[in-house]
Amino acid sequence: MQRSLILVFFFTCLTLGLFAQEVVYQSFKDTRIVNTHSIETLKAGMMDFRVGHRFGDIAGESGGWKTLYGLENAADVAIGFDYGLTDEWMIGINRAKGAGPLRQNVNTFTKFRLMQQEEGGNKPFSITVLAAGTVSTQAKTPTQGSLSSFDKGAHRLSYHLQVLFARKFSPYFSIQGGGGWTYRNIVPFNDVNDLVSISLSSRINFTKALGVVLDFNYPISELRTIENGYYPILGIGLEWETGGGHVFLINLTNAEGINETDYLPYTRTNWLDGEYRLGFTIARLFKL
Repeated sequence: MQRSLILVFFFTCLTLGLFAQEVVYQSFKDTRIVNTHSIETLKAGMMDFRVGHRFGDIAGESGGWKTLYGLENAADVAIGFDYGLTDEWMIGINRAKGAGPLRQNVNTFTKFRLMQQEEGGNKPFSITVLAAGTVSTQAKTPTQGSLSSFDKGAHRLSYHLQVLFARKFSPYFSIQGGGGWTYRNIVPFNDVNDLVSISLSSRINFTKALGVVLDFNYPISELRTIENGYYPILGIGLEWETGGGHVFLINLTNAEGINETDYLPYTRTNWLDGEYRLGFTIARLFKL
């Protein structure tokens, strides 16, 4: 009898321990938020076809009725594919119009989840690392001193590294922070190649399928100040999962570029001046 009670106690503790360390899934619904990558990665064997679009300024000098509140202009367009190599490791590629001085950009990235949040365990948050690269394929210009003169082939390249931390507090609320480093092989004479940035993002769910996402990116640089015509990047979006692996995001942001190597160094548009734009992302998952 005593041995039976000991066995029951042991298995009860084991069951409670396993339950207490249950893995937390879907801190965010998608692998992107508005401008920022989320900590989420694709499942192994899943392919994600993505189309992103940013229109022109809604208001301000370049917006208003004359451009149908920006709908007649395209600040940036990106079309690409992401793929899950494992449940923790994904890769992606897209071709973007580009909104900065370098255009016709081919962007690649790899993202790896180092740690996933657990309920009641020793992992109170999730950690993911991102490494991205961009190559401009636009034609070389003859203007000496222009960024697109491409005196060297390496001048076409830019890079971005980022560490992301996130915690899901409830089925209705998650928050994410991150630190990034962007490096451009060529910059204007009064600029620097390195750029450090921080980000803060959040997701608020109304239902299982509908929620609001926000992200804020702040480049830390003595050159990238409001006085010099640069602004922090703020995005807010309405995220809708329609079922069957389809996620639709409609957003407002002052960023013109879609990729980190574009919007982090080059955002000179200000929400307070009406220089924000409508954008959308369509994502469709396939099992390969």
